Amino acid sequence: MKVLFATCASLPEGDGDDAALIDALADVGVHAAWAEWGTPLDADLVVLRSTWDYPERLPEFLAWCDEQPRLVNPASVVRWNTDKAYLVDLARAGVPIVPTALATPGFTDWPDGEFVVKPAVGAGSRGVLRVAAGDHGTAARHLASLDGPALVQPYQSRVDSLGETAVVFLGGQYSHAFAKGAMLTPDAEYDESGLYVLERLSGATPTPAQRRVAEDVLDAASALLSVPRHELLYARVDLVPDATGSPVLMELELVEPSLGFRQNDPTAPLRFASAVRTALSRES
Repeated sequence: MKVLFATCASLPEGDGDDAALIDALADVGVHAAWAEWGTPLDADLVVLRSTWDYPERLPEFLAWCDEQPRLVNPASVVRWNTDKAYLVDLARAGVPIVPTALATPGFTDWPDGEFVVKPAVGAGSRGVLRVAAGDHGTAARHLASLDGPALVQPYQSRVDSLGETAVVFLGGQYSHAFAKGAMLTPDAEYDESGLYVLERLSGATPTPAQRRVAEDVLDAASALLSVPRHELLYARVDLVPDATGSPVLMELELVEPSLGFRQNDPTAPLRFASAVRTALSRES
């Protein structure tokens, strides 16, 4: 059985987080290799991994996904999840989210305190701006500079001290979690391009409240997409504390998220390998 990990040209073998997956898959009889997205890929399964240039090539990326018959997560999921307007869908389904408004140039309904303006289609921290309370001019100029719609969200100040918790599911089952330090802070460090904040990651154990919200998020997404959650090879549920300390959804990553294998126990890649074998059995 052959699996290809789809990536972008600048990361021919991913960013290193998935390094242990090749051996984990080999141990269960699956040959895995890396391949750049953009051309038809001949494999029993194509797994989206570090395809992180897709925001600049979204129509091409979505068309390519549509052409891959053995893609996970599937193209219908990709199309929904690449536009962060999905947060509004999840809020309507009863999921607690960071309050989110969809904005285009001319938007005026700014939050009262600090807030964030971020592209509706984007990867990592690129194009994300933390705006001081009342600085509507800066926000409006940033919104106008973005290529497409944006999200406007009140800044969740507890993130500065508590960070985010990323809860990872593999094959619909809870696998592990890791912590992400606050990114929009004055001491944030950037990569060589100056566009992406370097993430500060560590292992974490989610609280019962975080586990419960994460499970609710995955159930709601599964229902909205009409895709059984066990058919989602992976999902990463990013949670932050709101003003009361309760966990709320920041983002649900179903397309190409880092899964924190380097920040967790060595059994997580084995669970990923088992989830891939299950996906392969559905395709055969």
